[in-house]
Amino acid sequence: MRSFAISALREPPFPTGHHGATEQVARESVEWARAFGLIDSSHRAHRLLRADAAGLAGRACPDGSVDGLRLLTDLISWLFVMDDACDEDGLGADPIRLGPAISTLLDVLDRCGDPDGVPPAVGPLGDALHDLCRRTRLQGRAALLLRFVSQMREYLLALLWEAANRERRRVPEVAEYVQLRRHIGGVHPCLTLTDLASAQPPGSAQRADPGLVALDLLAVDLVCWCNDLFSYSKESQADPDAHNLVTVIAQDSGADEAAALRAAANRFNQGLATYLDAEEALLSAGDDGIRNALTARRNWVRATYDWSLMAARYA
Repeated sequence: MRSFAISALREPPFPTGHHGATEQVARESVEWARAFGLIDSSHRAHRLLRADAAGLAGRACPDGSVDGLRLLTDLISWLFVMDDACDEDGLGADPIRLGPAISTLLDVLDRCGDPDGVPPAVGPLGDALHDLCRRTRLQGRAALLLRFVSQMREYLLALLWEAANRERRRVPEVAEYVQLRRHIGGVHPCLTLTDLASAQPPGSAQRADPGLVALDLLAVDLVCWCNDLFSYSKESQADPDAHNLVTVIAQDSGADEAAALRAAANRFNQGLATYLDAEEALLSAGDDGIRNALTARRNWVRATYDWSLMAARYA
């Protein structure tokens, strides 16, 4: 399936990047996950190492601060652990089990990283999530902290939608899937922490620019659809009704697997063309803050493609 994705997807025409501190941060992030109990067994540790969170973060944030790269890497590691708990450990197929876990994590988010407001006994995922919020809070950018917390809340609530579908063996329609996939993918909070790592993140006025808002959605869609195509083979083997763009296109259109794969690849390619047009319009009229934001988003599209080419997570 990787060979199909390579042949069918248009390669994003953006430069590749690599942060010089990636290897250092990779070691530190694994120790962070171990210290918080996110990886309490050799199997889970091996699973997280194969995911290569630092490799993805280092490509997506090649010019950010080392502390910013570390925070982004830890977030991606946390998302991978949460994703594995839902997809491979069964939590995401049982809303009755998932609901209390989500409630605890939402309680953590409500405290916005306040060091004096942590609820007791929230468990490894809650403790690590609080640490991510606390470190984001220490950056002194209240707007970015609130945006990060809001986006993580949307991610967690979308997991409940996914779990309900799995319990009922329900495959959503394409439009519904595309909307919720933006949140389940966890890309929005990753973009926020990438902005936080930048020397000149976009300000509130720039963030409210309708052109940048639209471009954000395009970038998130491209990251998620690229991920779906590279991960489809592994996911479909484990769960024929997996939440994946290929699966929902096949269900919605009645197409066979080959036709659904081509349709998903075409959606990515058309989305990339739309993205390039929208980016060009913003670049022609934007200031330096907009330009930095655009660089971060094109870095994420390119990073996802490059990381997926070799990701052992999808092997």
